[in-house]
Amino acid sequence: MTNSKQWISDLIKPAGITLDGKNDFDIRILNQNFYKRIQLQGTLGLGEAYMDGWWECDKLDEFFYKLLSAHIDEKVGLSLPLMLNYAWAKIFNMQSLGRAYEVGQKHYDIGNDLFTLMLGKSMAYSCGYFKETEDLDSAQMTKFDLICKKINLKSGQSLLDIGCGWGSFAKFAAENYGAEVTGITISKEQAEFVKNSCKNLPVKIYLEDYRNLNQKFDCIVSVGMIEHVGVKNYPIFMQTAKKCLKKNGIFLLHTIGGLKSENMTDPWINKYIFPNGMIPSMRQLSDSIEGKFVLEDLHNFGIYYDKTLMAWYNNFENNWPALKNNYDERFHKMWRYYLLSCAGAFRARSLQLWQLVLSVEGVKNGYVSIR
Repeated sequence: MTNSKQWISDLIKPAGITLDGKNDFDIRILNQNFYKRIQLQGTLGLGEAYMDGWWECDKLDEFFYKLLSAHIDEKVGLSLPLMLNYAWAKIFNMQSLGRAYEVGQKHYDIGNDLFTLMLGKSMAYSCGYFKETEDLDSAQMTKFDLICKKINLKSGQSLLDIGCGWGSFAKFAAENYGAEVTGITISKEQAEFVKNSCKNLPVKIYLEDYRNLNQKFDCIVSVGMIEHVGVKNYPIFMQTAKKCLKKNGIFLLHTIGGLKSENMTDPWINKYIFPNGMIPSMRQLSDSIEGKFVLEDLHNFGIYYDKTLMAWYNNFENNWPALKNNYDERFHKMWRYYLLSCAGAFRARSLQLWQLVLSVEGVKNGYVSIR
């Protein structure tokens, strides 16, 4: 244990973090088996040890911000869970059609009560656009409007929303721009929610995988969905989008972005939050659109995901008394860890948020970027 403790202490020292220190971003060790567990299991062990109550931290977001800003993650080396994840992702298609609905069942279907209280009135589970506001719901509405403007959406046009979530963007586009929206999701809970919230609007929702699409639309959007597609499937995802987009249409892709090309996600996130997920790099996206689309515009506003996640976290904590009858304390710790670790990652700029505007043959007379 002594060697493991010293190894961890030396590892986190460049980040200014101290074991059992007095700062709110320092970690307090409550179980002495913590050190060996982390050395053997890496980030999976770190997250599970937190869920098990083996360590505490007053400000997890700052803890992860400091770790990632100091690039401590690059110095840890390979753990057994990480090597297994890498091997499985290399050998198998973890986002195959047969696995497509797994993330819906394990994440999006865990309870609309949780997401309703956490996400706020907008019910948008993606980065808000906090350009001129500090309010979460306003930031999400501003983002919806930004997307509509970027795709030049007109009344009566057909719009495909790939991975429509709880239908908040579909509803906005129908109500404010007069669009006729078709949305697809792999979550039964989301599909039912959208059918109820959009029942008097020109919005159709289907429980369907993107690979089964075969219809033409004036515009296409995909907001926070390609993170579930996987690099092995990017070519078919892009080919499907091209097949479904009319010649003069625009496709907007909104996605979290990574700084390096990977074929897997963090072992803890994969096990507890987003099974079979994968964050694309710019190179992976560029390779997948080559020969299929013209890249008209690229917009990075990842700095706003920190604010979005902290707003979700505050909503979650403030509403925990209303949720704790349906979720146990281990879930409470798991969800807190998820939201705050991600906030720290975006704060450190380890993760990005990109909006790509794509056209089939190029916008006539050129595309005017909108911010």
